[in-house]
Parts: sequence; structure tokens; C-alpha cells
Amino acid sequence: MKKILYIAGFAVMGFFASCSDFLENDPRGVLSEEDIVTPQSVEGFMNAAYAQLGNDHYDSPYSLWPFGNVRSDDAYKGGSGTNDIQDFHFFEVSNNIRPDFGELDSFWYISYVGVSRANKALKALEQISEADYPLKKTRMAEMRFLRGHFYFMLKIMFRNVPYITEDVPVEDYKTISNKALSNEELWTKIAEDFQAAAENLPDAQPEVGRANKKAAYAYLAKTRLYQAYTQDETFKVTGISQQHLQEVIAATDKVIGKASLEPDFANNFLPGTYENGPEAIFSIQFSDNDGTLYGRLNFSDVLSTPQGLGCCDFHKPSQNLVNAFKTGANGLPEFDTYNNEDFDYKNIDANTVDPRLYHTVAMPGLPYKYDPEFLYVEAWVRSPGTYGYFASLKENVAPNCSCVVNIDPFYGNSKNRIQIRYADVILMRAEALIELGRQSEALPLINEIRERAAQSTGRLPYVSNFKINTYVDGSNCNWTQDFARKALRWERRLELAMEGSRFFDLVRWGITDQVMNDFYAKEKTKRTYYQDAFFDAHKEEYCPIPLKQINFSQGLYKQNPGY
Repeated sequence: MKKILYIAGFAVMGFFASCSDFLENDPRGVLSEEDIVTPQSVEGFMNAAYAQLGNDHYDSPYSLWPFGNVRSDDAYKGGSGTNDIQDFHFFEVSNNIRPDFGELDSFWYISYVGVSRANKALKALEQISEADYPLKKTRMAEMRFLRGHFYFMLKIMFRNVPYITEDVPVEDYKTISNKALSNEELWTKIAEDFQAAAENLPDAQPEVGRANKKAAYAYLAKTRLYQAYTQDETFKVTGISQQHLQEVIAATDKVIGKASLEPDFANNFLPGTYENGPEAIFSIQFSDNDGTLYGRLNFSDVLSTPQGLGCCDFHKPSQNLVNAFKTGANGLPEFDTYNNEDFDYKNIDANTVDPRLYHTVAMPGLPYKYDPEFLYVEAWVRSPGTYGYFASLKENVAPNCSCVVNIDPFYGNSKNRIQIRYADVILMRAEALIELGRQSEALPLINEIRERAAQSTGRLPYVSNFKINTYVDGSNCNWTQDFARKALRWERRLELAMEGSRFFDLVRWGITDQVMNDFYAKEKTKRTYYQDAFFDAHKEEYCPIPLKQINFSQGLYKQNPGY
């Protein structure tokens, strides 16, 4: 059993009074602000905000696997076929994406539930004194961190969203458009939440799962990095802000040295004592056997269990991603030729690879999650003719883990999901340095990630085709800004593969149409369902604003271009 901070919700009870004239009484079951703002009730509001981090669903997941991975060149949708959660199929092939998708409306709704809960907690905290509640400043910082987190997800998904804080009266919600703030202004608002959180959070928290100072600075760096790539109203990247890149450097300065890489890459994706490890800057906490029916399970990723172990074999690593892990004779990526020939799991020794491949991708003939008792076999695959034989590993656990819970027909697990890893912070810093023309300072950072990858073979005694080296300027590469940029982007893909960030990275860099249409051109020769796939630039970089939300706003919200 894991004990965690988050609780499933928050409820309060009112007191009823008896009087002959009901007009003289407060309404029954309704609490006044004076009744509700106590140290105990404030804790309830905050717990409800934290709880929302895990209150998602497999068809509107906070892990962003359909939108960050399946929508990119990293993953196929999976499942029983193209009609299984068909809306995700449309994202996979960049075709027929519509504003009336229920999954998008659900994601919008549950994300704003998170914003609302953070705002309610902040409003309550503002009404209580530090004398009555000494943790006031810290808890307000935590709520601003959570609000920033939910707005960040909404921003990278939809770009144009209404920004509402605790200071906005409910009756004014209907006056705030999703276009009230410019792209730059909205990023600034989100950054301000993380900045305020960073300035007021402690270095460490006594309770696992609460945000701390390095988590806030890491998220601030991530926000400023996205903000640095300026976009016009058609989503075209028009430049890179040197000021915001400097802010990325400043924010990562506060994190570098405050955390560390796991000695083995695998440790980040294992349950039990490995959770909340040295590399986990901020993690979403889950639990089992906690007194509730099933526990607080990771419903984001429940569909990715291979069919032979449960249900439903979604979220399948693409052949293109697997090919990207191949290395050349110099131990570096095959930048230009990696996809000329496919890595064959039936003949793995035909290629040398980056060891992270076997921590990221399950393939027939090899142990599943390092457990020799469970050999991954082709029969575990649900639709091999459509989606191939690979499966995703990072979010999954060994079937004999005590953290597995049967929620028929699914098999959920309570392993935490890392929201931001220290490796991501290192790579964000390296990216900012490269775009500032300081690529020589980025070289040791990228090599630090590669050195850890090279050391991550201890759990892989059943394979030996590893070959990975660091970059040595003037020896195995010419470390120019252009080459450093290519190396950084490749490193992000391999290090963070299947963790929900790939598509959003491509949008930030302004290369989505180029990468995706090259990917589609090759995939069309292998998979018939890609025949009509085509990425429309200046439209499909972002999801459409859900039609229901536009209708609820009575037309105040404006649709994104092209939809």
C-alpha cells in the first residue's frame, strides 16, 4: 500500500437550524464564507486540487499519449483497429480532426476543473491569516504551481484558452474570451504562477507529492522555453526570444545540482522504492489498497497494457521511433539514414543501438519489464497487421507487481508518473544554450545524458548489441550550432520517447509539417491506413477549441484557424 497526499475529493456538511420563520434563516446546506474558511476546510480545498492531478480518464488522459505521441512520429494508436477510439486515429493520421470530438471537450473540462479547484483554494487561503494558518504562503505557492500546471497543458493543447484566476468573480467568467490574451501574454501569465510558486516554496516538503522549489523552477524553465519560440497567428514560428532563453538559463540554474540523474535509466520507470527518486522533479502520485474501491490508479495509461497481459494494447511505439535508436560505427545516431532500413526484432544483432531502446520498447523474444518469467511473445499483440508487434514499456509494470489492480477488463497500476524529470531540465538548458549560440556549453550536458544511457545496461543481460558514444568535437563530429541543434533534438526524442512530449516539441520548433509529412510518406509504403495521412501546417499544430465550449460561451470563444 502506498500512502500519498492526494485524496479523491472534498465535501463539507452544513448545520441546520430550526425556526418558525424560514425567511430569517440561511438556506439549508449552504455555508457562508465565514463557516468554510478554517484551517481544516482550507486543507480540504487544497487536497481536492491535488486530487485533480489524477482525476483523468483513458480517453482524455493527462499523460497526453494520444496528443503528444500518437499524433507524432513516435507512436501508433493501437487497439483493435482504426475504429477503436476513432478520434485518436484521426489525430494519428492528421485527418478529419473536428471540434465536436468528445475527448477534446472532456480534456478541456477536467483541466478547468483543476484550475477551478486551485482558484477556490487560493480564494480561501487569502481569507485566512498566517496566525491561524502558518503554512499560508507555502500552500498558496503550491496552488499557483498546480494552476500553472493545468494551464500549461491547456496551452500546448489548444493555444488560445481563457485565463481565469481566483480574483475573477464567477459572474464575469462569461465575459472572458479565449483570445483575451495574446500568445505572449498567456505564456507570461503561466510563467508568473510558476515564478511566484518558486519564490515561496521550500526546497523540500515533508509530505511526498507536494510541489517544492525545484519543481516550480523546472516548470518555469519549461514555460519560458516554449514562450521563447514566437509564433504568429497562423502558428508559424517567427523567431526565438533571447530574453526568454536567458530566463530558461536562470530557472535551470536553480535546479541544476539540486537533483541528479538515476544511475540507471530504467529506475525512472519502475514501481515501489524507485518512485519519487532523485531524478523525479515532480511526480503524479497514485496508490492502491488505500481504502477506496480500486485505489488511485493511473487511468491515463490503463489502455497500454499488451493484450496478452490484460487490455487493450494501445500506444504502440512506431517503427520510425525504433529505427531512431540505431547507432552507427561511431556510436552516434544515424541522423540521415536511420529510417532507410527497419530494425528487425527477429534479428536484433544486425544493428547496434542505444540501450534506451530496450527500456522504452517491448519486442517479441525479450523479457517484458526485465522479468525473465514473462517473455513478450507475438501472441500478446492485438492487431499486428495494423500496428506491428512493439509495445510501450515506460508506463507499464511487470504483471506480477503488487501494484497491478484488475479493473476488468483493464489492468491498472499505481506506479507514479513523473511529470518532469531532471534529464528534461538538463536538455531544456542545453537547448537554450544552443539557441543562444553557446553550444559549447551544451555539449557536456547532452553528453551527461548519453553517458547515463551507456551505463543503463545492467538490467539487459539478454541483449548485447549496444553501441553508444558521447559527442567529441573535432573527432566524431563538428560541434557547430546546426549540428548541436540536431543532436539536441535527437536526444530529446530518445530520452523522452513515449512520455508525451514529442509532438509538442515539434510544434515549438516549428517543424511539425516537415517531420510529419516525411514520416507519413514512408509509412504509406508500410501501412494502408496512412494512405490519406497529411499534416496541414498553420492548422493542426493545435487542437480545435471544443464546439461545446464555444456553444457554452455563446460564441465568445473563437475557433482556432482552419477548423
